[in-house]
Amino acid sequence: MKPAPTLWPVLALLACFTLSSCARYATVTERRPQFRPVRTAVGALLSVEKDLIDVTRNSRREPMEALGRSLSAARVAQAELDRDPTNEEARNAYNFALSRVFMIIRDAKLDPWTKPLAVPTANGTLELTHRPDSRAKWNPALYDFKPSDQFDVGGVFVKEHITKDGLGAPLVAIGKEQNEDEREEFFLPRTYYGVTAVVRFQGARAEIAFYDPLATEDVHAGKHTFPLAADFSTPVAVLLASTRPEKMGLARLINPEKYADTARIARLQPYDPNKKVVLVIHGLNSSPPTYTPMINALRGDANIRQNYQFWFFSYPSGYPYPHSAAILRHELDAIQKRFPLKKKMVVIGHSMGGCISRLLITDVGDKLWLQMFGKPPEQVDISEDTKKLLTDALIFNHRPEVGRVIFICAPLKGADLAKGPIGRIGSSLVRAPLRLLKAGKEVMHVVVLHDDAMPLRRIPNSVDTLAPNNGFVLAINQFPLTPGIPHNTIIGDRGRGGNKDKTRPVSSDGIVPYWSSHMPTAESELIVPTHHGAHQHPAAIEEVRRILLKHAGVKE
Repeated sequence: MKPAPTLWPVLALLACFTLSSCARYATVTERRPQFRPVRTAVGALLSVEKDLIDVTRNSRREPMEALGRSLSAARVAQAELDRDPTNEEARNAYNFALSRVFMIIRDAKLDPWTKPLAVPTANGTLELTHRPDSRAKWNPALYDFKPSDQFDVGGVFVKEHITKDGLGAPLVAIGKEQNEDEREEFFLPRTYYGVTAVVRFQGARAEIAFYDPLATEDVHAGKHTFPLAADFSTPVAVLLASTRPEKMGLARLINPEKYADTARIARLQPYDPNKKVVLVIHGLNSSPPTYTPMINALRGDANIRQNYQFWFFSYPSGYPYPHSAAILRHELDAIQKRFPLKKKMVVIGHSMGGCISRLLITDVGDKLWLQMFGKPPEQVDISEDTKKLLTDALIFNHRPEVGRVIFICAPLKGADLAKGPIGRIGSSLVRAPLRLLKAGKEVMHVVVLHDDAMPLRRIPNSVDTLAPNNGFVLAINQFPLTPGIPHNTIIGDRGRGGNKDKTRPVSSDGIVPYWSSHMPTAESELIVPTHHGAHQHPAAIEEVRRILLKHAGVKE
């Protein structure tokens, strides 16, 4: 039996939501890597290559012997690099040998971090230890380390494997425990982070040092300085595959109150006051991992690494976006106290995230409130809780810490889809939080709406606030952006829009029309031949890179 025709929009909408929420963002498979020489070795490297092939085969049977052979191989390779720092075979052997050191430590549950570990080798005992670090979070005893070369990664958001050639063993550092101070430190619940290890030999001592490849470009080892090796993709893939955030997108849209505690800013790397922050904001039925392809690609650029650090704002996308913007302002206040910014941030907003971003560079004061209520807050007869909720959302000015905004497929003037049958069905699926329901009942008869505004039967949810005839959308577009804050637009075009006229071009990314995303005040506008997910398109990512480098004053 086929569904009634009127049900097809519902099924189409649910299918879209389900597919976007169930696709695996990242897939990870572990394997035991095999040593592959760059070319036929000569001299001392011949025995090194034999040892490394044997180590991979036998490490589980005789872990201490394999550990000693791996360290000895790294030491011989380092001596060869001292003689010739361009010796690619020696560097390859050094990196592979050090990666196997970490593989053996993990497999055999060894602990060279709390006290030095005596490792037998053919030339005597080596004391394996690590270089002390004053930063508490850089204590290696807090982490399990997995060599990046043991992973094959893929998935919807990890289609490119971004690495950097150099010296060292790229690792995935996984926190053994939850980060109890994640909220205070604006970090992730558990650490999944990419580091690179380098081992240095002094007499009978082998000392391992850990480096952040997002903060360190070169490293000194032996007699020379080398580029630091890095793997920027594998740690993110392991994070996504382990935490499965794709399960949360639809749930946070339909039941935002249940996931209220997921509304937050979080850092993706240690804070560096000398770098500008790039704050990314996702859209409807989405989550921060949607930016993985962009961040993954951008981190492959040394100029981006040296000038920028990435944060994200996550929120339940069922909230009306003025409410989400109010939460973001509170988060910005809090993070400024913990990590004061020395440089203004760049905000990137995709879809509804662009609407939230727009409110960060707009001055309304109490004008918007007065338009909607006709009198100041203290004269409006509503409860204090509702008054606080609404003043937070409707009374605001631009954020001084924002230095630029990049809008991507942003429905700044709304999207017809949100006011049509599919949008109305989608809106009906969103369960409004009790606090917002209560506020809606209180203001229903006191709010003054624009003549063309959608009738208000309850407090709007996220889908409602994306409709072109939503009262907030109509009102906010009467306010100009704050002068002096540069902004750029990237707009998707599926190429199905037909002819454009000069006043209201009809091209669309499939969800947001051009006329809604276009901003006459934008410093630049790029139209990308793609759908609504333009922020993942290579041309859009390259445009973001161009904008960021120009903003940082980098000349290519």
